[in-house]
Amino acid sequence: MRLTSLDVFRGITIAAMILVNMAGVADDVYPPLAHADWQGCTPTDLVFPFFLFIVGVAMTFSLSKYTEDNKPTSAVYWRILRRAAILFALGLLLNGFWNQGIWTFDLSSIRIMGVLQRISITYLLASLIVLNLPRKGQWILAAVILIGYWLTMMYVPVPDYGAGVLTREGNFGAYVDRLIIPKAHLYKGDSFNFMGDPEGLFSTIPAIVSVLAGYFTGQWIRSQPVQSRTSIGLALFGVGCLIIGWAWGWTFPINKKLWTSSYVIFTSGWALLLLAACYELIEVRANRRWSKPFEIMGLNAIALFVPSVLLIKILVKTTIGTGKEAPSTYNWIYQNFFVSWAGVLNGSLLFAIVTVLLWWAVGVLMYRQRWFLKV
Repeated sequence: MRLTSLDVFRGITIAAMILVNMAGVADDVYPPLAHADWQGCTPTDLVFPFFLFIVGVAMTFSLSKYTEDNKPTSAVYWRILRRAAILFALGLLLNGFWNQGIWTFDLSSIRIMGVLQRISITYLLASLIVLNLPRKGQWILAAVILIGYWLTMMYVPVPDYGAGVLTREGNFGAYVDRLIIPKAHLYKGDSFNFMGDPEGLFSTIPAIVSVLAGYFTGQWIRSQPVQSRTSIGLALFGVGCLIIGWAWGWTFPINKKLWTSSYVIFTSGWALLLLAACYELIEVRANRRWSKPFEIMGLNAIALFVPSVLLIKILVKTTIGTGKEAPSTYNWIYQNFFVSWAGVLNGSLLFAIVTVLLWWAVGVLMYRQRWFLKV
């Protein structure tokens, strides 16, 4: 069984990921296209957890034959490990590409963690959970992870800071990152300055539940008829998660960079609502014309995302002209083709939209050639 609405959901998410990545290069962007500075949640902060949620839903179909009577073989585990390793390696490629030179990877300072690395780890661990625990055990473990993370972050003291300090440098997750990951290999941007990592090791633990939430959703969809009541059920679950996440946020603030438990529940709620809309329109009402562009991108999600990040690095690292004052290729294009007639904010938005359309065109070419690159 293939869920077309899931492919569309994935395509929307990848398009949004490329959009916000490109818009974020500019100095000035519309607030919805920027991450929350620390606590809170903007539309941009929904993109990453959406992808983890989608990974979980997809796992329902790819692992379904191994989660009941059929026990997974060693070949299945090796396949899962291989996928996780490839994703992690691609993340290291993105982190190391053109930091010192186009063909030079500075292994002494390369950042270890990142977006694809978190996807890799959560996919691997969530797969092991669903293959080795009964359904009730999976739910119990998900709850234990979220509650345990909350209690640890709020009540375990950090040397020199104390307990419950949720600043960049004083939170328990950043402390763990500094203990395990050498300073040279931590994230160096976004005001962190070796204080921790926004995709750090400890905050990856609750991100496993973002994948499991998608898996639980996929399990439920598989047991339901293709009717509007299924879409309504997804929407009701989504609203419930939004309320629980929002309420939990009063004691454990919604925070993407810490991937707080409230953030997991809150973003899962939005993912359920968007999936419900896609399911109703595509699966129930068979209204698919609007969704084809997103389906095309969703079928080659990683194959479009990885080169899109590499392109951004190339645009930022290369220059037009020579000398210290030579603008980067990105700034030259941005200033001359977008800001000059659309203004700063509209210019950054339009540049990002054009970039999405570029990668959609690549996706169309791949789709027509029947090239579907899977990890």
